[in-house]
Amino acid sequence: MQQKMEKGVRDIFEKASAFTKADEFRAAGLYPYFTEFTGAVDSGEAEVFMGDDRVLMFGSNNYLGLTTHPEVKAAAIEAIEKYGTGCSGSRMLNGTTDLHVRLEHELARFMKREAALAFGTGFQTNFGALSTIAQKGDVIIADRNIHASILDGCLASFAKTTRFRHNDMDDLEKILHSLPADEGRLIVVDGVFSMEGDTANLPEIVRLARRYGARVYVDEAHSMGVLGKEGRGTAEHFDVESDVDIVMGTFSKSLASIGGFIAARRDVIEYTKHHSRAFVYSASLAPANAAAALKALEVMEREPELRIRLQQNGDEVRRELSTMGFRLLNGETPIIPVVIEDEALVCRFFWDLLKEGIYTNPVLAPAVSHSLVRISVMATHARDHIQQLLESMRKIGKRLEIIN
Repeated sequence: MQQKMEKGVRDIFEKASAFTKADEFRAAGLYPYFTEFTGAVDSGEAEVFMGDDRVLMFGSNNYLGLTTHPEVKAAAIEAIEKYGTGCSGSRMLNGTTDLHVRLEHELARFMKREAALAFGTGFQTNFGALSTIAQKGDVIIADRNIHASILDGCLASFAKTTRFRHNDMDDLEKILHSLPADEGRLIVVDGVFSMEGDTANLPEIVRLARRYGARVYVDEAHSMGVLGKEGRGTAEHFDVESDVDIVMGTFSKSLASIGGFIAARRDVIEYTKHHSRAFVYSASLAPANAAAALKALEVMEREPELRIRLQQNGDEVRRELSTMGFRLLNGETPIIPVVIEDEALVCRFFWDLLKEGIYTNPVLAPAVSHSLVRISVMATHARDHIQQLLESMRKIGKRLEIIN
């Protein structure tokens, strides 16, 4: 209902009325978001349905392809049969089941930490943990390319937040050197930056943290199950696990579910468990999600060949696209960002790929500093899937004059 505003009073909805970019892109036939999927083929989500059409999925964070794994699906179904569809309450009251306890125990064991705490979503995890751990009198020093959930957690805390240039260790040291001695210090980074696909310089970060008395918080959402000899992420990959104080992870990537967790010293977990408003006042993680994550963790540990295949697939796609002449951001992960500075051209590239039966992620500012097509590779992509992607990329890249 359109309400007439009193003359001279600014309407809070002005910003909504002024937002026309989405409709402009729709009118041009370029709007690339909220595309509708109608099902997944039992191939680790390497193929999905959009209506009646089968599409190759190169835009998912399901890195190990476990969302359609028979054991993972069976575990979720069994949990629904036993516990129902939800807990209808917070973890502090009626929302803790033995599944939650087992999940946190297994996560702590796997991550080699004293304890772990599971949240309902990955966003809620960063938001709830950081807004609790950092308080008035503390300072958070965060990479400029941190995920939105990390930034919102920093802003929701009463701590002072300052940001250093992306992976710029000189800038980080300059900030640390300038801080008063009576401020608690927390350095916060993504282990793998979700859009760019590059890794934090953890060896240098932990060296500076030791020198300047700071704690280190690493978001391993896109590196758990991907990097490290056993799949624990960037801290394991760089052999600095003992120097990282808090690790965060999600279930919505390699662990084939939804939710998130932090793992750290027991006292840090106990403090967060009893003080995080985002945790205490939210409904519990659904039993089916907890069961799926538990089973996915078991499969991930049991089948390290998935991680090896994932790395091989990512290396091949990155190498071949670079040889074709595409501009890629540096990285060593299955996230492969193809830089195309023009926003309209990014959307056109996305739709042309989709017409070829390939789904990718078009990413525009302000989510990234460069507009790009984000390709994410999975362990379950077969040889013919990768060849179809590469052939389509070459053909469309030449047609749109992105490569020669």
